[in-house]
Amino acid sequence: MADVTGTRPARPVPAVTRTAPALPRELTPGELDLVTAARLPADAVLARVRSRPTGLTTAEAGERRTAAGPNLVHARRVRWWAVLGAQFRNPLVVLLIVCAAVAGVTGDPTAMTIILVIVAVSAGLGFVNEFRAELAVAALHARISRRAVVWRDGAPVALDVTALVPGDVVDLRVGDLVPADLRLLATTTLECDEALLTGESASAGKTAAASPEASGLDLPCCALMGTIVHTGGGRGVVTAIGRGTAFGAIAAGLAEQSPRTAFQAGLSAFSRFLVGIAAILTVGIFVVNAAFGRPIIDALLFSLAIAVGITPEMMPAIVTVSLSAGSRRLAAQKVLVKRLVAIEDLGDIRTLFTDKTGTLTEGRTTFAEALDPSGAPDPGLLRWGLLCTESTPGPTGPVGGNDLDQALWRAPRADDPTASFRRDAMLPFDHERQLASTAVTGPDGQRVLVTKGAPEAVLRRCAAVDPAAEETLRRLFAAGARVVAVASRPLPGPTAELAVADETGLRLLGFLTFVDRPKADAGAAIRRLAGLEVDVKLVTGDNGTVAEAVCAELGVPVTGVLTGAELDALDDARLAALIQATTVFARVTPVQKARIVKTARVHGGVVAFLGDGVNDAVALHHADVGISVDGATDVAKDAADVVLLEKDLDVLADGVTEGRRIFANTMKFVFMATSSNFGNMFSAAGASLFLPFLPMLPSQILLNNLLYNGGQLAIPTDRTDPEVLARPAAWDIRFIRRFMLLFGPISSVFDFLTFGVMLLLLHAGPPEFRTGWFIESLATQTLVIYVIRTRRVPFLRSRPSVPMLVVPLLTAGVGVLLPFTPIGGVLGFSVVPAPYFLALLAMIGAYLALAELAKRWFYAAGHGPRQAPPRSFVQRWERRVQRRAAVFVRHSRHPAPGTLPG
Repeated sequence: MADVTGTRPARPVPAVTRTAPALPRELTPGELDLVTAARLPADAVLARVRSRPTGLTTAEAGERRTAAGPNLVHARRVRWWAVLGAQFRNPLVVLLIVCAAVAGVTGDPTAMTIILVIVAVSAGLGFVNEFRAELAVAALHARISRRAVVWRDGAPVALDVTALVPGDVVDLRVGDLVPADLRLLATTTLECDEALLTGESASAGKTAAASPEASGLDLPCCALMGTIVHTGGGRGVVTAIGRGTAFGAIAAGLAEQSPRTAFQAGLSAFSRFLVGIAAILTVGIFVVNAAFGRPIIDALLFSLAIAVGITPEMMPAIVTVSLSAGSRRLAAQKVLVKRLVAIEDLGDIRTLFTDKTGTLTEGRTTFAEALDPSGAPDPGLLRWGLLCTESTPGPTGPVGGNDLDQALWRAPRADDPTASFRRDAMLPFDHERQLASTAVTGPDGQRVLVTKGAPEAVLRRCAAVDPAAEETLRRLFAAGARVVAVASRPLPGPTAELAVADETGLRLLGFLTFVDRPKADAGAAIRRLAGLEVDVKLVTGDNGTVAEAVCAELGVPVTGVLTGAELDALDDARLAALIQATTVFARVTPVQKARIVKTARVHGGVVAFLGDGVNDAVALHHADVGISVDGATDVAKDAADVVLLEKDLDVLADGVTEGRRIFANTMKFVFMATSSNFGNMFSAAGASLFLPFLPMLPSQILLNNLLYNGGQLAIPTDRTDPEVLARPAAWDIRFIRRFMLLFGPISSVFDFLTFGVMLLLLHAGPPEFRTGWFIESLATQTLVIYVIRTRRVPFLRSRPSVPMLVVPLLTAGVGVLLPFTPIGGVLGFSVVPAPYFLALLAMIGAYLALAELAKRWFYAAGHGPRQAPPRSFVQRWERRVQRRAAVFVRHSRHPAPGTLPG
């Protein structure tokens, strides 16, 4: 079947009655455990859970929902007190509280009060930002829903999985996440991937027959919540939901541990780098002050204040503000990020593999025409196609199946063939065979096998193929049509089951064609991504000629086409070389998609994969950034990091740009922390070598740090230069270290100039000296952001945002005015003479001018950040394993209405 994704096998629809006896309402989620259900026959299980083969009525389900609650493993809400408590588990906050306790014990209540105020303000800022981020994540998850096909009132309907209750009868299809614990009532070659619960890599075969020896999780006649339907299909009755399930019992004891991304790893490396410097300075300053005979307590508090001053305690808040603001912007553009840190990963993408349907095309598949092998119209062929669909007609339209099956049911037709033909057995579609088959009995009692699927796969199983049929197929592919071939053969006798071996000796009946028109703006979106240095490649189960025709219509150049059969003949080294020169990968299986992605990751940069079907799940798992859509199969959304509410490459380009903008603004904070901030702390260490007093009181250093960090909260709002957004960027600690070693000493030069002005020109005492240096250090380390925020000429060629323009000026202004307020005296400040401010203006102007010249030399000399090398295969595999292990618990933390954990 051409480019079939998300195919869903269907059982023959039984005759049902619309009325049923009322059922008792008293049921709880754990009333019938799985082992007991597995040992009983299906009829006995239905009786125990007070249900029937045709499911519950709406009224019965409503009563049970009231008693049993929603089908959720963990319904934890965002609680403000939990977020607030987390602020005081920060080691830096603990350090400040220790400093306050030391100050109080040693008889310095003023310092203690100041430090506690600083702790309160810091914790308050962190609480506000993190609480908003938690609410944003919860809101994003609330927009991602999961649905299951449930029998209600005797008919199949698609419902949110949280609406399931014990006794519901549920259909299972390929790619579904099993929404609850089920005792199977009927199966068709059903296999489930239970690795999440059992650790077994091989899929487990399922049957409807009772298992008297069932124990533990060895339950052949049960489907367990959270496992994945690997092949086939089936129907089962819900025996337990939510925490009453086998998965719920396991998940209740698990703590969420999300895998670290490259962005988080970079943050950690940078923090360790600064903490190491802080440790060296702290110990050195303490030893020097103690050696000079200063009070041990004063030396200790001063050293701890230096450590706090250089440590980037506001970095989590800055990153959280940036990511949460970015998530809100992306959500408004219909891009939902399941984890905030994945936003930055979007900005690192170098190669994007995407399917064709709904991305380059409109995604609205409609049936076009039925043709016989010679290409002549054949209206009767539609009947045979409908007999082999995996969709079920429902009151509001087809339920289940793939888009091609549903398009057949929506097509105008003279009659419903299922009314005169009986479907006896079905062999569901899978992505290796690329076929589906049905055994039907006609009105005359004649039994027939009907097979439909990808034309190449069907033709290989035909006894003979007319050359005219091959020519018809070539013509249809060249026109860009999606094509499904239909074939049949007589069956000799009663058929209760079908096997793959039955799909031989077929006679070609003809071709069903479908239309999915290319999107008018898809070509422009691909060109936009190319301008962002993202290479877009098409990976499709469709014919290569069809994919080329779509690309040609969109004006997208195709540099090469590689088919799945050709791919199998290549080793990984040769495949890696061809990936760079190939635009279209056609007729590829799920395993081949995953191999393409893994090979590209090992030999290239950060790789993203966009897909929505069960055949895309493995590739989504192996990509650095897995991207799916809201209408995707459960397993695809489970594997993805990012969910698009619209399958649109232009929307994805917005996500890439936003990720780069957030990274760029985060780096502005890093530049500040490694330039003037580091320089000021180094100056404090140097001053302590020759001054007979502390150059700044511990409380003043902490206040300086608080004001400085508060001024940086405007960074996430800043504008970003276009050239920064034009290409991916990554953490480079060596670049940061070089930046620090240049700009830190420049800052220290002006600190020592301030020392000279205060001591030699103004003959300042300790209070005046501390006040003058406090004002100068806060002004220089705050205002330098105007220089280092851009590689361009500040203000003339790169204008900051309004908050970025105003907040640093206000912060510096607070530092100037503070000594003149009553609070200044309490803090140990003193009024400085007017000539100081003339010197201050001169030093600030000279500092910013010198920083600008140093910046130009730094980048002109080629000291810009390197492109980070691709992460090793082992690192990427570790990340994927971590993500898979945490995926269900991750969603349990912020469950969305209508979502399963995972």
